[in-house]
Amino acid sequence: MGKPTGFLDYKRQNSETIPPKKRIQNFKEFHVALPLEKQRIQGARCMACGVPFCQYGQIIGGMASGCPLNNLVPEWNDLIYHGKWELAYRRLAKTNCFPEFTSRVCPALCEAACTCNLNGEAVATKENEHAIIEYAFAQGLIAPHPPKVRTGKKVAVVGSGPSGLAAAMQLNSRGHKVTVFERRDRIGGLLRYGIPNMKLEKSVIDRRIAIMEAEGVEFVTNANVGGDIKASRLLKEYDRVVLACGASNPRDINVPGRDASGIYFAVDFLTSVTKSLLDSNFADHKFIPAKGKKVMVIGGGDTGNDCVGTSIRLGAASVLQLEMMPKAPDTRTEQNPWPEWPRVCKTDYGQEEAIAVFGHDPRVYQTTVTEFVKNKKGEVCKAKLVKLQGQKDEKTGKMRMAPVEGSEYVVDVDLVLIAAGFLGSQKYVTDAFKVELDGRTNVKTAPGEYQTSVPGVFTAGDMHRGQSLVVWAIREGREAARAVDESLMGYTNL
Repeated sequence: MGKPTGFLDYKRQNSETIPPKKRIQNFKEFHVALPLEKQRIQGARCMACGVPFCQYGQIIGGMASGCPLNNLVPEWNDLIYHGKWELAYRRLAKTNCFPEFTSRVCPALCEAACTCNLNGEAVATKENEHAIIEYAFAQGLIAPHPPKVRTGKKVAVVGSGPSGLAAAMQLNSRGHKVTVFERRDRIGGLLRYGIPNMKLEKSVIDRRIAIMEAEGVEFVTNANVGGDIKASRLLKEYDRVVLACGASNPRDINVPGRDASGIYFAVDFLTSVTKSLLDSNFADHKFIPAKGKKVMVIGGGDTGNDCVGTSIRLGAASVLQLEMMPKAPDTRTEQNPWPEWPRVCKTDYGQEEAIAVFGHDPRVYQTTVTEFVKNKKGEVCKAKLVKLQGQKDEKTGKMRMAPVEGSEYVVDVDLVLIAAGFLGSQKYVTDAFKVELDGRTNVKTAPGEYQTSVPGVFTAGDMHRGQSLVVWAIREGREAARAVDESLMGYTNL
């Protein structure tokens, strides 16, 4: 759709990005959107390719190609090009509960699968999405619409991250009475405390929660289900329960000296910073400090990058980021053709900021920790590192990263942040509901389904599929809502 020759007539234009040295002075979002007229032109670049992998959302080569929500990308690109912003919002809202979240934090699987990538730059779909949803809020198109009829059924949703919120929104729109239980002091889960403010300002979450409350969704904070709130109570008081508690078990590093003070999980670091920012703008000092610290981040994913950017904003003296795997190629290889997800090296905002502040990329590849060294106070002061190389395991035939003999070296550190991923759901919750787990400690269901081994208990999001993207969590929340609705009503129109 769009203009037939738009991809030839117009170049891709991105939003303005505030320069690194300026944006690190605060925790505000740092992308400045294009004027609507310029964004409209970006919609014209959608080329009516006839094979819209952008909305395909299927696994190719082991990774998703296109949008897992099956967003109707060509349709709303065409609509904004023709200035039909309200209609564009209506089409976007058919598949995505929270475009304001995905247009900020999604890695844009749609763009990676865009046909324009074959001979140029992808359509700016993510920023088109952002323009649509912000236009809709600004024009009052998103207002509370409580269901006209209630079914008399009650559903408890445990967890208020993207999957829990998506499930709650859908089930409430159907007319079921939905209560969302969140163990922390604020609603949002991963969106609130797992993603730094500069990527997703929390007023964006509050704006959506206010609408959901006005539509009849009840939110209960400081509610630790499986702890002070018994699973038996929810199973008794509600017709159905949806477990959407995330994959909140951080993966640890088992090396000598791990018990030193000054070593934290990334999620605890990021949570402490965001909570202090929201509570007091850091006046309470109830956050893990990084000012003047030699910071080492272990892990090269999105969370590791967030730790880099957050540490720099807090005034770190230096930042080192360890990655076990080799550096990815700068461009696609022949073994990674379009429309597969591009397995290429990405320099994210945190690394960009480190380069601007310290003069070099903080990442060190094919390296891991062998030992933490403590000072007399029991604080981490050094880390022993070793280089790694790919090595074939004779027993399994699989490649693994093995230490390179004689490559050990030592670095000075006084703050270590472990961002090595997550292992699955937390045991006390799954034990409380007596649900069956799979080999990765995720809640087990039949393939493609959301009903757990316990009647009336469903699951969605990272708790179900393992650590993943916000867009996948939203999809799972929507699909779980369909399954719950069908189990309650005998059919579903969600």
